[in-house]
Amino acid sequence: MTTRVIIVRHGQSTYNTERRIQGRSDASTLTQKGYEDALKVGAVLSHLTFAAVYTSPLQRAKKTAEVIVGSTSALQPTDKLSEIDLPLWEGMLLQDVRNKFAVDYHRWQQQPDELVMMLPPEGTRKHFPVLALYEQAGQFWQEILPHHAGETILIIGHNGINRALISTALGISPSRYHAIQQSNCGISVLNFAGGLGQPVQLESLNQTAHLGEFLPSLRPNHQGVRFLLVRHGETDWNRQTRFQGQIDVPLNENGRQQSHKAAEFLKNVPLDFAFSSPMLRPKETAEIILKYHPSVQLELLDGLREISHGLWEGKLEAEIEQTYPGELQRWRTVPSEIQMPEGENLQQVWERSAAAWQSMAAVDQGTGLVVAHDATNKALLCQILGLDPDHFWNFRQGNGAVSVIDYPQGATGAPVLQAMNITSHLGGGVLDKTAAGAL
Repeated sequence: MTTRVIIVRHGQSTYNTERRIQGRSDASTLTQKGYEDALKVGAVLSHLTFAAVYTSPLQRAKKTAEVIVGSTSALQPTDKLSEIDLPLWEGMLLQDVRNKFAVDYHRWQQQPDELVMMLPPEGTRKHFPVLALYEQAGQFWQEILPHHAGETILIIGHNGINRALISTALGISPSRYHAIQQSNCGISVLNFAGGLGQPVQLESLNQTAHLGEFLPSLRPNHQGVRFLLVRHGETDWNRQTRFQGQIDVPLNENGRQQSHKAAEFLKNVPLDFAFSSPMLRPKETAEIILKYHPSVQLELLDGLREISHGLWEGKLEAEIEQTYPGELQRWRTVPSEIQMPEGENLQQVWERSAAAWQSMAAVDQGTGLVVAHDATNKALLCQILGLDPDHFWNFRQGNGAVSVIDYPQGATGAPVLQAMNITSHLGGGVLDKTAAGAL
C-alpha cells in the first residue's frame, strides 16, 4: 500500500526578504506574498484528502499550514519538522555571516556535513547542524510512516528540513545537502511503498507553477549553466507498456500533444543550446519544443539513447516473464545486477550518459534543452545526486515532463536539482497523470 506524502516549504518570510539566516529562530513571520502564495497552494491541493497534516511549530511554517488547510484544528505540530539549527548564525544577515565566519561558511557551502559549531558551555559542545538535521528527518519518517499506510499526508516545513526529509527517504548523502532545492511554497511529492528503507519514489520535486513561476528562479549570483531535462512524449508502446529500448518507435498523437504543451510551457524561456538523443521520439519532441526557438540548433548525442533492452524489446511484461521468469522482478528490485539479454546493463548506460552529460556541461553558460528517455534521465538524475544504479527506480519521469538542473558555480561546481518531473503543463496539477501507478 503506497503512502503519498506532499511536502511544502513555508511561504516567503520577513527574514527571507531581508536575506537573514532563520534557522530555529521564531522571529520571522510570513510576508503578504507568503500568505498569498500559501492560498495558492491550498487551491491547487484542494482536491486531495489528507489523513494528517504535520507542520513545523515555527510560526512561519505553522501559519502557512493554517492558510493551506483553512484551519488550525487539523494541524499536528512536531519538533521533528523544525528547521536546521544554526544557533551561531540565526538572525544575522547572510552577508555578515560570510564576512564574520568566512571559513565556516565556505565549509557550509562545500562540505555541509562537516560544518561544526562549538556551543556552550564555553564552546566545548560540538554541534554538526546538517548531520543532526538528517538524524531528525530519519526519526520523523520512522515515527510517522507506520501510521499512514495507503494514505495521503501533508507536511509543511522549511528549506533545510524538507531537503533532509527527501534526502533521507532517497538515500542522498548529507554531503549533498545543497544538491536539491526547496522554493517558498514549492511542492514535492514522495511515494513510499512501506517504511523508511523500503522502496520509495520521488514523483516530483519543487513544483512552483501554481505560484505563476513556471520554473524555479535562478539563485542569486548564478554564474553557470541551466539544463532543462525533458522526457520524450508518449508513444503507442508506452501506452501498451511494451518495452521499447532502442527500437525507434515514433511519438503517437498524444505524445505530439504533450510535446506541444511542453513547447508552450517553455516558449518564454530563453534557450541558448539544445541536445537530444538521436532516436525518433526524443528528436521529434525536441524539434516541437524548439519551434519557439528557431535560432537554436539541435545537436544529437548518441550517449543519450535509451537503454538497450536487447531481446526484451517489443515484448509486454507478461511475455518477458514467461521467457525469463523472475528477471522482471530483479529488474525492479536490483536493477544494477541485470544484464539485458543481448542488450545493455545499467553500468553501460551510466557510463555513456555521464560522458554525454559532461560534454554538455562544458557549455558552461546559458540555458539549454536536453531531451532523452526514461532510463537515461533516471541515470542522469542519480549521478547528479550522487546515487548509485540501485537507486534507479527512485525517480519518476513522465512523458513530456520537465526537470531543472543548475550549475550555479559553472561546470566545475556542484549541480543542483532545482525541480524534477514538472507535469503541470500536461493537465495533471501537482500529481503526475502521464502514466498509471505510483511505483
